[in-house]
Amino acid sequence: MASSVVMQSILASSKTPGVNGIRLSLIPAKYAFAPSMSRGACSLRIRCMAKDGQKKESSPASTIPTPQPKPKASTSFFDVLAFSGPAPERINGRLAMIGFVAAMAVEVSNGQDVFSQISNGGVPWFLGTSVLLTLASLVPLFKGVSVQSKSGGLMTSDAEMWNGRFAMLGLVALAFTEYLKGSALV
Repeated sequence: MASSVVMQSILASSKTPGVNGIRLSLIPAKYAFAPSMSRGACSLRIRCMAKDGQKKESSPASTIPTPQPKPKASTSFFDVLAFSGPAPERINGRLAMIGFVAAMAVEVSNGQDVFSQISNGGVPWFLGTSVLLTLASLVPLFKGVSVQSKSGGLMTSDAEMWNGRFAMLGLVALAFTEYLKGSALV
């Protein structure tokens, strides 16, 4: 590090001519790159020019940015169901919300845990609900309607996403707790 500072100070200095065109510095290397603290020490000006070399005149009316139209949401199958697309997390969240409420309702009313609910005829209900909610969630997205355009008031699209995330965590926590305990919570 010190050698590079010395070499930079030797090559950058124009104080004393040296041997074979190399200039030698009379300033010690540790002071060679000390910045000046006085105001106005650096008088660097930057000017922008057009390609033809002429200055571009700007009027106050041209400085107001014009609003750009929002790009329409893609309706292709792969864009909608992409990993960061609008459909996967939203559909999983909606299914988790319904699944968590249904699992808790059956558990409170009958005393059956989640695993016994699935083994006692819950698979057809799960598959039917999954297909129905997936199709109901995909139809507006394929028509180009964004979820943010339909949200307003208390239930926004962000609130739906957070409720879905908490429902996913709640459903996993419910199943994990029942697995560890070996019985229903009630």
